[in-house]
Formats: sequence, structure tokens, C-alpha cells
Amino acid sequence: MNHWMGKSALERNVGVRGDADLDAAWQDAFVLEVDDQGRFSAVGSLPVELSPRDGRRASDILLGSFDGRPWFARPVLEIEQGDSATWREVDDPWQAPVASAVALVRWHAMTPHCERCGAATVPDAGGVRRVCPSCGLMVFPRQDPAIIVAVLDPDDRLLLASHSAWPSERMSIIAGFVEAGESLEQACFREVSEEVGLALDSVAYVSSQPWPMPRSLMLGFVATTRDLTVHPDGDEIAWGRFWSRSELQQALAEGEVKLPGSTSIARQLIEGWLVGTLPRPD
Repeated sequence: MNHWMGKSALERNVGVRGDADLDAAWQDAFVLEVDDQGRFSAVGSLPVELSPRDGRRASDILLGSFDGRPWFARPVLEIEQGDSATWREVDDPWQAPVASAVALVRWHAMTPHCERCGAATVPDAGGVRRVCPSCGLMVFPRQDPAIIVAVLDPDDRLLLASHSAWPSERMSIIAGFVEAGESLEQACFREVSEEVGLALDSVAYVSSQPWPMPRSLMLGFVATTRDLTVHPDGDEIAWGRFWSRSELQQALAEGEVKLPGSTSIARQLIEGWLVGTLPRPD
């Protein structure tokens, strides 16, 4: 089980959001600088706290408590690449506070105005929402749902596909955003049909993962199909095929195939299938 499937290491502190509470939390806080490109201060992949620390700003975001200390994210214009990392480079358990920091900093940067009246909004409740002083509308962080699905054929082979923008050896499973008025399961059927021309028979939910760049919530599924001929759309997907476990292991060993990063839900679903722990929905 990956850490996204259990209790979060980050305690959100929903009852500690008034100014006095925030000022008190600031006294012993770990403050992480984050820019709107999702980079944060780091040595290697280890988050580095701001030091020396000045007074709390209205734009500072209380993430919650982690490892016994309050954590704040401080939005900054830019962090030098040599002194920074991205959230995908961070190991568990640091991913929980860092993913929240990146998601919230980017959301604040992308949501400066009220969607109802157009007035400038301001951070509220320690940064977990924004409020419009003009019309009173409260705005909460946006996450865009996206499905990612491991497709299995009758012989329990796994479909992998290569995106048109990737090197040909880089492969993953099918993913895409959920359309308005569409269920998660319907999105699985549609995306697989659109991208590789396969008709699914059954779909089952497996697990989820936040993906703050851009601002997605990845919802992982496993599905079955009786179709064996892959028809890449030629737009998003350049090529794809079904792999047996032995074929994929050999291709990985020879460098013929490269999989998604180890922190991604795509990699976790693929590895679950490789070791036989990914359940078939039929």
C-alpha cells in the first residue's frame, strides 16, 4: 500500500485558522518557500526551511502540522533551480506537506479575482480559501479530476502506450481528464476508446493520488478488454501494445521501455500488475 492510501502524515489543523492561532503557530513553524512553477527550496530533494524567518505575512499559507511542527508555505516569485526541487522528487513522507504547498501556492497565484463579480479576492483562514471583499463569495482550491487506467486483455497482458510528445521508449497507461457531466467510469471508457480504439468490458477503482502540477486529482482504475488490436489516435498517442510480464521485464532490463517516475500512480499501478497484486475487475 502506498502512503496516499492511508492516513495523511499532514494534520490539516482545520480548527486553527484565526489570526491569533496563526501567529502562535508561526513561532515554531517550518516555512517553505514555493514559487508558482511548483519549485520549492531544497537541498537535493530535501525541503529546506526559510531562515532567518521574518514576521508572518497575509499571503503565508498554513498547511497544517507535520512531524510535530506547524508548516507554512510562503509564495515567492522564483526559486533558483540549483537550490530547489519539485514535489515529484520528494520521498515519502515529505510528499504530503510538499504536495499541499505546491497545490495551494499555485491555486492562489491562478485565482486572484472573484469568478462572480471580478473584484480582487484575498486569502482567508490561513490560505485554505479566498474571499471576495466586494460580494462575499468564498472560493476554495480547485482540483481537476483525471482518470488513469490499467487496461488488461484476456491473457492478463497490460496495455502501455507512448505519448506523441515523449521519446518512443517512454511508456505509460492511459489517462485523461473527466469531462463535465461525466462519471469517472464513463471517462475510462471514453479515454481508452478515443486514444487507442479499444472497447472496455469492465472497470474497477483502485486508488488515487494528488497531482498538483497542474492541479489534478488522479483516480486510478483497472479495466478489461477483449479487443486486442491497438489503434493509436495519432494525436496524443504515437504507439502502444499489450505486454506480458516477462516481455515487459525483459524490455525494461534492455532499456527498450522506460516507465513513469516511481512516485506516480501510473508506476504504482504498473508495478502492482507486474507483481500480481493488481486485481482484475472481472
